[in-house]
Amino acid sequence: MPIKVQSDLPAKEILINENIFVMDEMRAMHQDIRPLEVLILNNMPVKQDTELQLLRALSNTPLQVDVTFINVKSHVSLNTPASHLNKFYCTLDDIRDRKYDGMIVTGAPVEDIPFEEVDYWEEICEILDWAETHVTSTLHICWAAQAGLYHYYGINKKLLPQKLFGIYEHKVENRKIPLVRGFDDIFLAPQSRHTETPSEQIRACKDLTVLAESPVAGVYLAMAEEGKKIFVTGHPEYDRYSLNNEYYRDLNKGLPIQVPYNYYPGDDPKEKPLLQWRSHSNNLYSNWLNYYVYQVTPYELGMSGKRNG
Repeated sequence: MPIKVQSDLPAKEILINENIFVMDEMRAMHQDIRPLEVLILNNMPVKQDTELQLLRALSNTPLQVDVTFINVKSHVSLNTPASHLNKFYCTLDDIRDRKYDGMIVTGAPVEDIPFEEVDYWEEICEILDWAETHVTSTLHICWAAQAGLYHYYGINKKLLPQKLFGIYEHKVENRKIPLVRGFDDIFLAPQSRHTETPSEQIRACKDLTVLAESPVAGVYLAMAEEGKKIFVTGHPEYDRYSLNNEYYRDLNKGLPIQVPYNYYPGDDPKEKPLLQWRSHSNNLYSNWLNYYVYQVTPYELGMSGKRNG
């Protein structure tokens, strides 16, 4: 089934060229289907890249998804044109009275700053608190996972001696939980961060269940409240060249950066990166939409009770 976006969103044309079924609002109006309403809080600097990555991930499901993009109003984006934000994004004030089936909160390039010193931290907390009563299930990615774990459970992040950067093996735990259904025992996922939320503190929190962990990268996947809150410390949405672009960006800025681990064949940046995580990424987003959004959300948003069928 398709994802529904605004008809002139730039990512739409790229997705169509990849044979992904994208429906604009005009066509959707003529279908008698209640799509899943998914909100994406996009905190990444180049928002168009993240839009494309997440829409691609959400497209691999038989469920129809209606996507709304939101950004924080307390921060001025320097890497995304204001015209794009004004046309395709809203703020919490615009949707405060609405309810959503699911929400994705992205990472942000502020992990080396204490949470309270991030200029939009109060607004992030306000949105997370709002989601408690207005969103069926929220998926927190990378920095957003750290932010959520700190905001909800008081577990702070700590600085790593070197950037965690590459494609790492993670082992599934609690296999009976539907979020990891269909996962291999060991699966690969991208990581790109300078900080971590200590695994021992996550495991010590009785409200959290760890679903996957890496001996090198730490906890990758955890959940709380039977999936109402899901935390992913990596970047399953990344495409083939995301780490490549980050590597050359930092290299060209003269920043200390190592070749991404387990990414280029022979660790040679001149080689085409191997795409080794796409199937498990698709599985993660499909399981989230199916088991923690579709199966749980009421048919009519705002009503209590689970969906039938």
